[in-house]
Amino acid sequence: MRRRHRPPATLAPAPAAPPPAAVTPPAPAVPGPLGSAVADPEDLEREAGVARLFELHYSSMLRLAVLLGADDPENVVAEAYYQVYRRWRRLKDVAAAEAYLRSTVCDLTRMRIRHLQVARRHEEQPASPPEQTVASAENTALLRDDQRVLIGALQQLPARQREALVLRHWLGLKEAEIAAAMGISRGSVKTHTSRGIAALTQAMEARR
Repeated sequence: MRRRHRPPATLAPAPAAPPPAAVTPPAPAVPGPLGSAVADPEDLEREAGVARLFELHYSSMLRLAVLLGADDPENVVAEAYYQVYRRWRRLKDVAAAEAYLRSTVCDLTRMRIRHLQVARRHEEQPASPPEQTVASAENTALLRDDQRVLIGALQQLPARQREALVLRHWLGLKEAEIAAAMGISRGSVKTHTSRGIAALTQAMEARR
């Protein structure tokens, strides 16, 4: 019996591989104020608080630095605000921040004056009288006309007496607030204030 030869089976072509799916890159994170994906609420609160403090008290802090004898009051006040910004989370409220700002301006101005005194001692030229800083025209322009008359005599006073008088009579602070700003007791505030008034009165009468 004769066998029939079947034709070889034809293999069906393999289905074409589907094109690779498009890969969508993840959306970039939107950085917050400090570079984080989401802004820290505490950082936002701090920035808003310091901005408000700047708006309310910058002029008075600048005037304070000028009256205390700072030769660069703008830099002193800017540094004081930076220190408040750094310590904001440790401060309890806005009132505490204001008090700390005022105290920092006093401290920085006192340190600046001491630095200038040390620098003068190393100069060949005769040193200027202690605790004396001549206010520039721009700084003096920040003060009212009736205050300018007292600038020269005020800057002749010792630092503590000058601070006590400026805080009391120009900023209108109470004894407790002055004591906190200067870092001394209320009794010392009374002593420096009375001595400062006596010395200032004597200096003003000598100019007449």
